[in-house]
Amino acid sequence: MSAQIIAIDAMGGDFGPRSIVQASIACLSATPSLHLTLVGQPSLLEDLIAGQSAADRARLQIVAASEVIGMDERPSQALRGKPDSSMRVALELLRDGKVQACVSAGNTGALMALSRYVLKTLPGIDRPAMVAAIPTQTGYCQLLDLGANVDCSADNLFQFAVMGSVAAQALGISRPRVALLNVGTEDIKGNQQVKLAASMLQNARGLNYIGFVEGDGLYRGEADVVVCDGFVGNILLKSSEGLATMIASRIEALFKGGIGARLAGAVAMPLLKRLQADLAPARHNGASFLGLQGIVIKSHGSAGVQGFQSAIQRALIEIQENLPQRLHGRLEDLLL
Repeated sequence: MSAQIIAIDAMGGDFGPRSIVQASIACLSATPSLHLTLVGQPSLLEDLIAGQSAADRARLQIVAASEVIGMDERPSQALRGKPDSSMRVALELLRDGKVQACVSAGNTGALMALSRYVLKTLPGIDRPAMVAAIPTQTGYCQLLDLGANVDCSADNLFQFAVMGSVAAQALGISRPRVALLNVGTEDIKGNQQVKLAASMLQNARGLNYIGFVEGDGLYRGEADVVVCDGFVGNILLKSSEGLATMIASRIEALFKGGIGARLAGAVAMPLLKRLQADLAPARHNGASFLGLQGIVIKSHGSAGVQGFQSAIQRALIEIQENLPQRLHGRLEDLLL
């Protein structure tokens, strides 16, 4: 197997470089073909990788960047005022062909703005979209957009649907069912943008468009790809993560009640732990920026070691599937 080379914005996120470096080293150990380039402050990163085996160090490179983009900085400030930020340097490595993907837990708005500026979008794509896997009753659903585009036209939603379908195919679904998230399944429901997008998708060649889906239908697994604007998608994603965490904590508290509850908990806890692991946000961490001329993965800023590992794994899958090239070919058929 040929090597996969990924640039890591080691300075992004809420917890700083420590958990990012730990996750990077864990991925190196799990994937012998993986090479990582940590971008950030060399003295700090050298201290964090000290003591690693010679085999891991041989696949680990540090590239210097003197600036860090804060989580609360405006995208315009990051774009114009910090030319040597770890995020920008990592993206420039991708643009110059020195790496095959970039992973960052940094400021989402800044990452999107810099990605569009440094990498550019694929022909036929107006705006990139963020997509991530959402657990359902039957498996997983690719949901997009997750917050990169708060206001979307019908054309944007159509482009998102095409990109989501190709991404789902890359993840192993031969004929993904594509749906628009809406307030009802009837044709008369929804705003003008959603209705126009539906009309466009119904006429798209080779796209398995199945119509509208509501939020409960998404979790029942009625579609493999669900499309919405970034305002709705981000609220749905964050609400889902909060609900999963709340249910897990409530169940755990119930089993800590009386003796009977504790005995029942002792029997049920292994299954509940397995369910909690399946639904844990960390396991599904890593949103892909679809529509760029390069692979960019956004990790949650609050992701720990396991969560950041999941983001790197998503980048690996997209490298192996050559996702931007597949998208380009499909977009030529449907959009140009």
